[in-house]
Amino acid sequence: MPETGSITTQNGSAATVTDGALLRLVADRRPEALTALYDRHAPHLLALARRILGTAGEAEDVVQEVFVHVWNSSSRYDPSRSSVSTWLVLITRSRAIDRLRHRQVVDRSHEAAHRDVPPEEHASPDGVEAVLTRERRERVRRELENLPPEQRQVLEMAFYDGLSQTEIAERADLPLGTVKTRTLLAMKKLRSALRTEIRQLL
Repeated sequence: MPETGSITTQNGSAATVTDGALLRLVADRRPEALTALYDRHAPHLLALARRILGTAGEAEDVVQEVFVHVWNSSSRYDPSRSSVSTWLVLITRSRAIDRLRHRQVVDRSHEAAHRDVPPEEHASPDGVEAVLTRERRERVRRELENLPPEQRQVLEMAFYDGLSQTEIAERADLPLGTVKTRTLLAMKKLRSALRTEIRQLL
């Protein structure tokens, strides 16, 4: 497969260019290369961000941030450490978890501020949004039910709680090697399943 070639034609030639070649073109400030990368990877990155955050709007914001980062920092990519697709997934996951943690801080602040407010005051826009967010998260969690319980546990702790594998091992009272193995198996199964499901989610 050639590492360079036209990516501006409309006959599908962009699909013949490798991710690495596209990223090098991005580093050369070729906006059409960034567009090609976006078209190729945005659907599964949106699905990942949506699974973490539970809302399409926030997921779209995260993916936009990811590709702004790619445009500004493509030269930092190290092909010896991961594939381009894995690099994009890691950036997306990190940005989504940061946003989730910020939301949780805001939610706790709202809860503290309204703790002594009469019950009828809780029917506020913030309260309604919190209920909708919980419902969306529950729907997302149900999509993981096909995983074995022990694999689903470590994956949810990593993606929804933002815990590292060491933190998961401590909280679940498991050997770190067991956590790593379960996470790897779960990710392989989800990656395979989502190849056909992502388009249905978007």
